[in-house]
Amino acid sequence: MTPNSLAFIALSNEFCQAVESASSMASATDFVEEMLRLLPRLYVTASDLKPDALLSPDDSPFLESFLEEDLYEQVRDSIETLLGSDDVYLEVFEEDMRYSDTPIRATVSENIADIFQVLYNFVSTVRDAHPDVVNEALHAVSDEFASYWSQRLVNVMRPLNQLRYTSADTE
Repeated sequence: MTPNSLAFIALSNEFCQAVESASSMASATDFVEEMLRLLPRLYVTASDLKPDALLSPDDSPFLESFLEEDLYEQVRDSIETLLGSDDVYLEVFEEDMRYSDTPIRATVSENIADIFQVLYNFVSTVRDAHPDVVNEALHAVSDEFASYWSQRLVNVMRPLNQLRYTSADTE
């Protein structure tokens, strides 16, 4: 296993812990700063993932689902409550935007919860797993990053950045 793979596993775990503890954060500012510390690192590390062994063309790796809907909703609700009206932002990088004259509404809480879901399933899969299973999970999370959650990650950074530096200006 590469050092980058190990770093990604550790960072994924750290992100999941931070998201799960959002409801106990002292303020929205603390949460925003924590996300702005973790998300760019996740992006870079996930972009550089190079799982050890190539899978055969017949293999299509996937992450087993460990996250229950209740925990997903709990995470999403706690972030929504923490951010209040700052949870909602207008998204321009949605596929539906091409066919719409009106802005698309998105939420920080849902984007973070979607990333959390992928990484929670990944961390749950690799915890105490055989190296072959870890390698398959790395392939799966890397594929999902390219096709799905990388866009969610960069989309949610924009409103978080706005919150971070708008809040600093008003204080």
